[in-house]
Amino acid sequence: MQNNKTTERKTMKSLLSSSSSSSPGLRKPRLSPYLFSLLTFILFVAILYGEDFMCIFGRQLQLGPVDSERPFSRTVKKREKLPFAVGKTPEGCDVFSGRWVRDESNRPLYEESECPYIQPQLTCLEHGRPEKEYQYWRWQPHGCDLPRFNATLMLETLRGKRMMYIGDSLNRGQYVSMICLLHSLIPEDQKSMETFGSLTVFTAKEYNATIEFYWAPFLLESNSDDAVIHRVSDRIVRKGSINKHGKHWKGVDIAVFNTYLWWMTGLKMKILLGSFDDEVKDIVELTTEDAYRMAMKSMLRWVRLNMDPKKTRVFFTSMSPSHAKSIDWGGVEGGNCYNETTIIEDPAYWGSDCRKSVMEVIGEVFGKSKVPITFLNITQLSNYRKDAHTSIYKKQWNPLTPEQLANPVSYADCVHWCLPGLQDTWNELLFAKLFYP
Repeated sequence: MQNNKTTERKTMKSLLSSSSSSSPGLRKPRLSPYLFSLLTFILFVAILYGEDFMCIFGRQLQLGPVDSERPFSRTVKKREKLPFAVGKTPEGCDVFSGRWVRDESNRPLYEESECPYIQPQLTCLEHGRPEKEYQYWRWQPHGCDLPRFNATLMLETLRGKRMMYIGDSLNRGQYVSMICLLHSLIPEDQKSMETFGSLTVFTAKEYNATIEFYWAPFLLESNSDDAVIHRVSDRIVRKGSINKHGKHWKGVDIAVFNTYLWWMTGLKMKILLGSFDDEVKDIVELTTEDAYRMAMKSMLRWVRLNMDPKKTRVFFTSMSPSHAKSIDWGGVEGGNCYNETTIIEDPAYWGSDCRKSVMEVIGEVFGKSKVPITFLNITQLSNYRKDAHTSIYKKQWNPLTPEQLANPVSYADCVHWCLPGLQDTWNELLFAKLFYP
């Protein structure tokens, strides 16, 4: 195993290193030898490192409380306009750093009852939530404003194209949010939604466009890949298997990845070295951080080999926090998001449910990579929203027991989010980075 790891590290280092061939021959100019040598050297450097100037190194990733530890922050240098961009974010403005502002005049962006595509696990008002305060909050970055979500621009941009969200149920919630933001502009007979196993496809026929969701909670192949029956406690991920799912992602123009929640099973993850079809399975255990690092490198490799940065855009949504311990924000011990109707106003708040070490892996892997992926850092801003979870106001997977009914805290969902709500903001940030990077 140690030799294999060493080989893999060397291979990844080789894949991620960039170099260019020597500069082409030049006709001898009528210049002084010194000036000619200087120009030749400049040309050589431009060719050798030109790729570095055009790559997106990644966005600032916040690890913990505001103004606290941050693993990397690189200056983005672009020689060419990114695909789909129509403008840019003001210099020095981090749209992921800000505060929540109550805005009843502009929120919600759509009504729950008017979007038939929301899964019953996310329709909180329909399932008895008595108030809708969670719908009235708008994200306000420090030092600038988010561009207003423009559904017409989004649909016109998607004309003749494919947009795909890839990952787990939290990414599916963001996917449905995007459809809810757009569908009212499309005539009823010009739109449809169909599911084919792990793939769900919303089609805007007159635009010849699709917005899709692909269920792959680990991105790599796993024993949790069934789109319906996937609540597996003993989770196993197959090493080097991203193409099992990746073949369905080829040809997309905008890809939005996420993976995090399903890795949080403990300190170790089971990794399959062979095939799920093997009679005797070769399984090893890695730390959660090493296993997650393996998945991130596989995703970056797949993007590098299969997506053209001159035509496509790739996003990665960071960890969605849960609010399972109300003691974290000064509440009673044993409580959680149940009955929470206000936001957390402490700008330094950082809950205990989001593993910083995994976010450090993101910082490490993305920081070293030259693959152009835009990082959507929704973790900190979502941390403040203990009020926005589905809690008990959702369709339950199984009938509730009398004991559960007597203690709502015991079955409150403090992971997923009501729609409309917080995940519409995630898509506003995606919109901002797509058109105004």
